[in-house]
Amino acid sequence: MASLLQGFEEVRLAKPVGKTVMTVTDSAVRFNKATAEVLGFPAYVKVLINEKTRQVAVTPTTEKADNAVKFSKPEGKQTSSVSIKEAAPLTAVSKFFTLAEAPEGEIAYQSVNGAAYPEEQTVIFNADDAVAGTMKRRGRKKAA
Repeated sequence: MASLLQGFEEVRLAKPVGKTVMTVTDSAVRFNKATAEVLGFPAYVKVLINEKTRQVAVTPTTEKADNAVKFSKPEGKQTSSVSIKEAAPLTAVSKFFTLAEAPEGEIAYQSVNGAAYPEEQTVIFNADDAVAGTMKRRGRKKAA
């Protein structure tokens, strides 16, 4: 006897992920928590660039892989954005972005929303869609 539910597929409850955002400053490439979530909170990622299309892609990898960059803490432990301060990826990504002069006590940045591909565990950022701005310096104030 054929099952009453034959041919039916279960509706997957995919939790909507917030916007994936990459922010570039002169000292770091920062990815928001939603980016880490789409990628599955990987400990290491590969940062890939496409010179022709001016795009940056981020995809999970293993610690032993060539060009692996330390990325996220495990799910639940990653409370804020992820910053990459290593020279090679920072230099490679920064060449797509021109940072303006920032007033004293502020930092210039360029921020761009990414296109998330959860099935492929990849987020792609298009440098041409970046928005420039400045933000106040965080952390300790320099002594006067």
